[in-house]
Amino acid sequence: MTLSITADPIPLKMDADGVARVGGTRVTLDTVVTAFEEGATPEEIVYRYPSLDLVDAYAVIAYYLRNRSDVEAYLCEQHREADEVRKQNEARFPRDGIRERLLARRARQDQVSR
Repeated sequence: MTLSITADPIPLKMDADGVARVGGTRVTLDTVVTAFEEGATPEEIVYRYPSLDLVDAYAVIAYYLRNRSDVEAYLCEQHREADEVRKQNEARFPRDGIRERLLARRARQDQVSR
């Protein structure tokens, strides 16, 4: 019997928003890489995110280790974009006085329901 050696495709897909997701799950490349960098094993990552397949977790980590600079550049860009969205949201919805606004809203709702 001969061993058939083939390369399996990397289980990463870009979604409509340009986010790399693992296999057919909603788990992101960022999530797997962060967990791995924090010391989690592939088994622990799959335990935390049961929608992942163990084989996919290993494949994504192998891809990351082989392409570390490209993946880290992608992750930096994702974090930059997330920071920009956060800043835009904070500008649109200031946090100043939020407690007072929420308490006032609750008081109005309590008055209406009486």
